[in-house]
Amino acid sequence: MNPTRSQAFELLKEYTSNPSLLKHALAVESVMLHFAEMLGEADREKWGVIGLAHDLDYERYPESHCKKVREILTEKEWPEEYIRAIESHGWKLCTDVEPREPMEKVLYTIDELTGLITAVVLLRPSKSVLDLTVKSVKKKWKDRAFAAGVKREVIEEGAQSLGLELDAVIAGTIRGMQDVAESIGLKGGMETTP
Repeated sequence: MNPTRSQAFELLKEYTSNPSLLKHALAVESVMLHFAEMLGEADREKWGVIGLAHDLDYERYPESHCKKVREILTEKEWPEEYIRAIESHGWKLCTDVEPREPMEKVLYTIDELTGLITAVVLLRPSKSVLDLTVKSVKKKWKDRAFAAGVKREVIEEGAQSLGLELDAVIAGTIRGMQDVAESIGLKGGMETTP
């Protein structure tokens, strides 16, 4: 049986207490939902659940990130497809599980990108993702000292594996994050658009 969104969120909260990590999980979930819709995927909830749970093991087991999660989710009887997708977002970083399916490729690509976008937003006068442009992200992208921990080559490689232009991936990621701007603390002083 496939895990529901509420089951995934409860499990995430069981293993994660850091507010920044919880906000990151919500951002990735929303971006995954956006890309599922954009790519015409039928099971959007599955994409969202995988995005929400992708860093489940990170806070407690940082040294075995993307590996411990297999043990946790196997014990919880999550489907192999979900577990593999979550493992694959650490490809070349902490696992050798290569993203193959579109869902895996999107997660691999946008995980790092949500971190970069968050960093860009927090420097903006508005402190809001709602008025963020691709151009603003690309300007900071070129400055390798800015958000130096963000692996830009992962994002580029992921976009290429999806057959998408980097600008389109950035735009889609911004859009997904806008959907949960308030929940992830990136609404700033802006009003949400209807």
